[in-house]
Amino acid sequence: MAPQGRHRDARVGPARCGHARTRGARPETGGRLSLAGPTPHLFRLPEGEPGLSEADSAAAQEGRRRTAALAEIGYCDGTGLACVAGIDAQEAVRRLAALPPDAALLAELLDDPYGVDTDDSLRIVGVTTVPGGCVVTQPWGYGPQMPGVQAMLSAGTVCYGMYANPKSGNQGSLVRDGVVEGWDLHPGGGPCTGMAPEEVLTAYIYGSHEIAECCAHAGLFPADPRPFTGPPDLWVELPERDYWQH
Repeated sequence: MAPQGRHRDARVGPARCGHARTRGARPETGGRLSLAGPTPHLFRLPEGEPGLSEADSAAAQEGRRRTAALAEIGYCDGTGLACVAGIDAQEAVRRLAALPPDAALLAELLDDPYGVDTDDSLRIVGVTTVPGGCVVTQPWGYGPQMPGVQAMLSAGTVCYGMYANPKSGNQGSLVRDGVVEGWDLHPGGGPCTGMAPEEVLTAYIYGSHEIAECCAHAGLFPADPRPFTGPPDLWVELPERDYWQH
């Protein structure tokens, strides 16, 4: 996974990728995109071309705020997370019917996460309240992004999950009120041909800041990296069940 912090230059334009969801949308121009990036005066807008709307300008400002707050997050391959809008850590724990983990197992996991049986390690997650909602994390696996976990967390709200797969890159997912609306998304991958204009703008604003982009999709504003780098507010253990069914 590329290091966080690299921003795609507006001169490069959208890349091509395999998860485009909207065809035939009006493409973003380099000039308009540059207004949302770190070099807003790089291009001159063509005559008659609209600039950023008030909402787009606010989104760009929020993007700078998020990426600055999370700038110290470094290598995070192998991490799973779920950003949930509108609920705190205690409510997330209630929805998941989670309980405090065995202290000895947790200590073993924190000391050597890959030395513990996967069936056990995938059910232990960290949960942290942040402005706008909460974050569920797992430094050693994809547990928070499993569809059953996201379905329970997203009841009446929205949940954006990601697994930073060391083999294939970031795998994102969007679940709203228990319904999977997006799977095999690529937060931090930059704009892709075929994206709707608002998707291109979001992808450009966050560049390779994948975790900040996940927060944006759920409307979260973490003040610092702790919800993702630890320690979380709570460590909890999920009950045994099939989280690939929901």
